[in-house]
Amino acid sequence: MMLVCLLVGLLLVAPAQAAALPKDVQDSLGAVTYVYISSTRKDGNLSRPAEIWFLWHKGSVYVASSPKSWRAKRIRWGRPDAKIWVGKPDGPSFMATGAIVNEPDVHPIMFQTFAQKYGDRWKSYEDSFRKGLLDGSRVLIRYTPK
Repeated sequence: MMLVCLLVGLLLVAPAQAAALPKDVQDSLGAVTYVYISSTRKDGNLSRPAEIWFLWHKGSVYVASSPKSWRAKRIRWGRPDAKIWVGKPDGPSFMATGAIVNEPDVHPIMFQTFAQKYGDRWKSYEDSFRKGLLDGSRVLIRYTPK
């Protein structure tokens, strides 16, 4: 019984965190083309916001990035905090915690979303994303709102 309660509690964590974002920000995440992510540097300051393709899914922002990118390195180095701007570098923003995740069930959702959201540009990058997430030349990062 205790295990069931624990599992139910864990399932409720992500929706509760997403609910902390104002509805207009959540709606914008479903509609905009880009987010801008600043990761946390060693000195505690945020990096310059970087424009990136993204998926808004189940209350989190997902990106596929090179494992050599600063955002991925900083997560591995224990600095997962990031600030995410929605739609433009001076748009609405929120703080999030990044994690490099192995969630292959998200890949097809991401690919379908990218094909719709990024149109003809997706065709130029599709193989890179698909192969990269399989061979490790890209990592999946999930940013969960704080």
